[in-house]
Amino acid sequence: MKAIDVMVRNVVTVRPDDDVAHAIELLAEHDVSALPVVDDSGTVVGVLSEADLMRRREIGTEKHRSWWLEAITPGVTLATDFAKEHGHKVQELMSDTVISASEETPLGEIAALLEKHRIKRVPVLRDGKLVGIVSRANLIQALAVSQAQAAASPNGIGDRGIRLELLSRIAAQPWTDFGSRNIIVKDGVVHLWGLVGSDEERKALVALAEEVPGVKSVCDETFAAYE
Repeated sequence: MKAIDVMVRNVVTVRPDDDVAHAIELLAEHDVSALPVVDDSGTVVGVLSEADLMRRREIGTEKHRSWWLEAITPGVTLATDFAKEHGHKVQELMSDTVISASEETPLGEIAALLEKHRIKRVPVLRDGKLVGIVSRANLIQALAVSQAQAAASPNGIGDRGIRLELLSRIAAQPWTDFGSRNIIVKDGVVHLWGLVGSDEERKALVALAEEVPGVKSVCDETFAAYE
């Protein structure tokens, strides 16, 4: 699946010269964690997020540094913090570094962006113009749909086919040498028995088995060997 398959098209935005108070109202009203900032041509020029509003003079959450820490803090950092604490316009608080995706970006790449940059949503751009947004919630929704589709799909490979597919997948993994003698499949239920190298390997084997088409559940009777 790609961004275009899950993105929200009707995106709430703000302008650089909008009042911060207006942006706060939009965040609360629409229950979103960030707002793309667009100029008059529709080009995304920044993002205003909840994080940009955490340190505000109005609620007494400004940063209070000791005199010696303030003395060694770069002037650029001090100026940036002051703008976020006291600014009245969106452009004074927003981040002008925009982490974005295109409509054709695979969801796996979007998940990596969210994780790497510790953000909750990614604007989707076409020629620099905003066409949608993908959030963590959208990825969860896509996962739910795929799970439902998988559950609804008939599987006729039988227990033997499930076991052969699982063995093939295990053989391709560099982190385990789990033996075939420890795997039995009965009525779609995978039974795993025996010794594994670690608790992490045990969890990974269960996850691997759960992904095999036709598997209804996994009965884990393995135990980890600790050195």
